[in-house]
Amino acid sequence: MSEDGFRLLRNEIRSGLDVTSSLSDAELMNLIERRVLREEQVRHLTAEAKRRWVRRIYDSFRGLDVLQPLVDDKSITEIMINSHEEIFIEQRGGFIKSDLAFESQERLEDIIQSIVAGMNRVVNESSPIVDARLADGSRVNVVLPPIALKGPTVTIRKFPEHPMSIDDIVHMGSLSQEAAEMLKILVRSKYNLFISGGTGSGKTTFLNALSQYIPSDERVITIEDSAELQIKTVPNLVSLETRNANTEGRGEITVRELIRSSLRMRPNRIVVGEVRGLEALDMLQAMNTGHDGSLSTGHSNSTKDMISRLETMVLSGADLPIQVVRQQISSAIDIFVHLSRMRDRSRRITEIVEVMGMEGGEVILNPLYVFKETGEKDGKILGGLVSTGNAIIHTEKLSMAGMEICSLMHGGGT
Repeated sequence: MSEDGFRLLRNEIRSGLDVTSSLSDAELMNLIERRVLREEQVRHLTAEAKRRWVRRIYDSFRGLDVLQPLVDDKSITEIMINSHEEIFIEQRGGFIKSDLAFESQERLEDIIQSIVAGMNRVVNESSPIVDARLADGSRVNVVLPPIALKGPTVTIRKFPEHPMSIDDIVHMGSLSQEAAEMLKILVRSKYNLFISGGTGSGKTTFLNALSQYIPSDERVITIEDSAELQIKTVPNLVSLETRNANTEGRGEITVRELIRSSLRMRPNRIVVGEVRGLEALDMLQAMNTGHDGSLSTGHSNSTKDMISRLETMVLSGADLPIQVVRQQISSAIDIFVHLSRMRDRSRRITEIVEVMGMEGGEVILNPLYVFKETGEKDGKILGGLVSTGNAIIHTEKLSMAGMEICSLMHGGGT
């Protein structure tokens, strides 16, 4: 069947279905199957090809049109729509241009509106940028013209059906077993951890994996722009999500407001999906006021760069001396974990660093593990996370949690 034939058949089915919305999914699928099989154009096709056309027409009614097969494909981790005619995917670490395309810009705009409407969010020419998510939890970012010059742009970040564990990350070679065991102990012992890294380095995945080691008898509040975390081990869990302003510019709920509100909800720990701006100060203050064991992430190129970025975020919304800001950072965050996307597209933990305190007006760091590259084979980087031999200096939380600290004090896991 040609593309023109597909559009004609789909429009014919749509025009004859005044009650499409009242049909169950199974009823609609059966109706489409019967109609497609009557078409002269498909009689010469294989059963598999006929099934694909039936599914495509069905997806144009109830799914995401040409995107649905990409969303359903577990091997695809990211879908990048640059315009209605240009779709790229990330699959097994590489970018591939898809041969799929929307029939028109208007059809892509229809799909965008159905996605954001499902999240009670609004995107239009006056408010052309929005974050949302699909029913399966996939993160969606939309940018419309005139900001996007080639047409509506959509980026869909997919997440695995089952959250990746620390053991999975070790098995992939992104983290050593020794360092993993140490991180598990630090989470249980209520150290404040901050995960830094570049775009696509796996920060959210790693944050989710670490959160599985929060003791089950604690109360946890998660705060995100678009809810992605899947914490399965904590029954007493509250998940909060930001809200964009409405068409009148009212009703916006920011990460900053949610952090402040969460402090009145009696949390043991606060997990902030990502800090990008003014909310950094609120996050640091929460960590400094009895909410030990809190976790968060941020964009940076290294641990030192993350500290500089946190300083900039705080100073953008608070008239504080730089020394006060650095003191806030050094007393709030216990451990930085930095992730990198390597040149072979693999994701690795490249630094685990303890914050020792302040000296000479600077935040002093104690590197515990660093990534050492040992070579390259068949395009893959060889190497791993290596202990520096440095001991953890601040062991008070380990002692209070009743954890074994001897090996950690000597730069190794248990």
